[in-house]
Amino acid sequence: MLAISAPGFVVGSIATRFILDMMGRRSTVLTSAVPFACGTWIAATANKHWLLYIMNFLWGFGTGMVSIVVTIYLAEISDKDLRGRLSVGTRFMFNFGNLIMMSIGPFLSYEVLNFSILVLPFIFFTACLWIPESPYYYLKEGKVENARKSLLRLKNDENVEDELELLKHNVSEEMKSSSSAKELFTGAQYRRPIIIAAGLKVMQMMTGAMTIQQYLGRIMQEINTDMELSTFLIIFGAVKFIVGIMSLILVDKVGRRPLLIYSFFGTAFSLAVAGTYFFLQEVAHVNQSSLRSFGYIPFIAIIVSNVISTVGFNSIIRIIHGEIFPLNVKAVAMTSLNVFGGFLGFTVAKGYQAVKNISGLCGVFWIFSSIAIFGAIFSYLTVPETRGKSLREIQDILNFGASNGLDEENRINDIHIEKDECTELKQLRKETDVKNEICD
Repeated sequence: MLAISAPGFVVGSIATRFILDMMGRRSTVLTSAVPFACGTWIAATANKHWLLYIMNFLWGFGTGMVSIVVTIYLAEISDKDLRGRLSVGTRFMFNFGNLIMMSIGPFLSYEVLNFSILVLPFIFFTACLWIPESPYYYLKEGKVENARKSLLRLKNDENVEDELELLKHNVSEEMKSSSSAKELFTGAQYRRPIIIAAGLKVMQMMTGAMTIQQYLGRIMQEINTDMELSTFLIIFGAVKFIVGIMSLILVDKVGRRPLLIYSFFGTAFSLAVAGTYFFLQEVAHVNQSSLRSFGYIPFIAIIVSNVISTVGFNSIIRIIHGEIFPLNVKAVAMTSLNVFGGFLGFTVAKGYQAVKNISGLCGVFWIFSSIAIFGAIFSYLTVPETRGKSLREIQDILNFGASNGLDEENRINDIHIEKDECTELKQLRKETDVKNEICD
């Protein structure tokens, strides 16, 4: 039942690939409420076990939709100084939902719990009726006036002409190339973004954060301690929620790259500590009475790894995915990543029990720890810093040196020209503001 959400995630991602460019970002967000509502209704009324498979498939389908459209939408509507915090904010609310479910779930009946959350997809749909469409999407479709209206709503500024001109220039440059999957996987300029995105996705999924959360109750039962399982779950959810606040603050202050590297290293150490405890319990067969006084160690290690990964890579990787691909292939790139992530998630969820049966929990945690170390090394070698940079500037960094017909000198000149254009637009904005003040 846990593993079936991954195929739903894959199917939802593929469907969103076409809906996103056909209906727009806003309509896709609204449509994503449907599978959540249907899945929750099945959860509340199911009387056969196979209905729960359909429920989890639909929830996975909706999650696949939301993970693509929200990432793209927030990257397109937000200023570069707010982009990180807004994107991490969605993860913060995800953790808030986890906290609520882990806090009230053990104390409510199955029916009461599911009928209580049935209202949430309808609240989500109603609230999102008021959001504007992405100006990038309107410009991609050639609807300049609609893009101007969206910018006016987003920026709350009467004069958006200079920014609109810059967006038009950026969109026209990015849309000169094809939007097909073939373009994405054969274009030389997309190789570095693909390597970065796919590598980070592998490291994120294979460090087992989601799998540990899904099997947390079973893992806690293996620990020799007197603490109630419900208490474990509440503490876990509360810590994850509180730490989400920290990630909102740090993501645009410290930067993406250092948080990625250090969070992978910190997670690796914490998981290794938990694995060592289970090694002593399962392999070394240390006396249970001796281990009882140290039963808190694996729990703390799991909590610490959760803290570090939430502040770091689990919050940041989604932001980077939304930043590093140009507009023409962004939808197909995010869909491909979600399909890839769905297969990885299914593999980890199904493979967890098989690995545990062979090597015990110590083997599971040590494998997760080893992959986290590789994640730190990979991030250090490949991932650029994107904090405080516009989407166009990020493309210039990633394409530097790509074999696209331009030599290195021309590429540097293009970057300088782009920066000069940005400076001119900023100066124009300042002059316009001064004129408006004089008129007033």
